[in-house]
Amino acid sequence: MPGQSRYLKPKKPTNVFNRAVAVLAKLGVSLWGSRILSVRGRKTGEWRSTPVNLLVFEGERYLLAPRGHTQWVRNLRAAGEAKLRLGRREERIVPVELTDDEKVPVIRAYLKKWAWEVSAFFDDLKATSPDEDLRAAAPGFPVFRLPKEK
Repeated sequence: MPGQSRYLKPKKPTNVFNRAVAVLAKLGVSLWGSRILSVRGRKTGEWRSTPVNLLVFEGERYLLAPRGHTQWVRNLRAAGEAKLRLGRREERIVPVELTDDEKVPVIRAYLKKWAWEVSAFFDDLKATSPDEDLRAAAPGFPVFRLPKEK
């Protein structure tokens, strides 16, 4: 599947932005749903952390990887579980990866909320793109449904 290898490496400005978002999330300040995702590395077993956008859509929570099959995605698939943190509040999660067909409405909702931040990673896709265009791109955008918050 061609989308399975899609990965956009972050550039320096993105790394600076991500560090700032991570610091704020660690302090308990969420920017538009930001959280810190911590996953054990699939090779080292060490905890790796990265800021993510937590999407709440139709009563469910989702993580979407706009850069594609990133290290956190690969680690999450291998580990099967992770931690999601905002400030001192940390939650253990066991996400379920969505099928490509299930991703379409979630990708659309993600673009509606964060297009201003992530549109560069979606090529010509927009929240208003036809379902068939979103479905064709879906293999390149891993999406995970999170368990209900306790």
